[in-house]
Amino acid sequence: MNKVAVISGGASGIGQSLAIEYAKAGINTVVNYYPSDPHDVQQTVDAVEKAGAECAAVAGDVSKTEDVNALIEAAIDKFGRIDIVVANAGIVRTNTIEEMTDDDWFALLDVDLSGVMRMFRAAAPHLPEGGAMVGVSSISGGVYGWDNHSHYAAAKAGVVGLVRSVAVELGPRGIRVNAVVPGLIESPQSLDEENSLGKSGLEAAAENIPLRRAGQVSEVAQAIQFLTSDAASYITGQDIVIDGGLTVSWPA
Repeated sequence: MNKVAVISGGASGIGQSLAIEYAKAGINTVVNYYPSDPHDVQQTVDAVEKAGAECAAVAGDVSKTEDVNALIEAAIDKFGRIDIVVANAGIVRTNTIEEMTDDDWFALLDVDLSGVMRMFRAAAPHLPEGGAMVGVSSISGGVYGWDNHSHYAAAKAGVVGLVRSVAVELGPRGIRVNAVVPGLIESPQSLDEENSLGKSGLEAAAENIPLRRAGQVSEVAQAIQFLTSDAASYITGQDIVIDGGLTVSWPA
């Protein structure tokens, strides 16, 4: 029987690319998408099916416990099992610390950090020995600070701590939990001119990366696929940086 992966934030970017990578490996997927996301999740479903696997799309907001629980239940109902969980859904917002309200702070953390916790919490009882989970962090918070994005950085730093602790907790059951820490990756999120670097900012920043380019979502997806595969059976509690060498390079 084919393995089953559940991915939050699967309508575009890393989540979409990951669903396709899993399909190539013969793994069926259930992808979550935010109802008002401008990206068409049907493109993910079509691409997965073209690659030879099954994909079910489930609408939901990871900041709501009932939606996350329903996502996991939908996966069980559809395929009868869950083997892999990837908490990928996230948002980014520009805001200074002086202007940030409590609502601004908690709204972002509720998606980018608590959303990861909800995915792990809902899925953990259903994962078999050999199951794997991955939380998506960022070098912004996971390694570096980012001005005007303190809430985002705090959430992404929290993902690393969450992953380490859940890895220790679930390790005796043979379940592995890791984090990926993407660097400057060309994605719908990073290309957002208002809340992130935008295309020109991404191109300029790439000059400081040893590989002299931004990463592609497929390169992050392939790393996640490895971490959730049997080839990574003795890797847990780790945060794997995927940044083209940015964080080990002396500033120009």
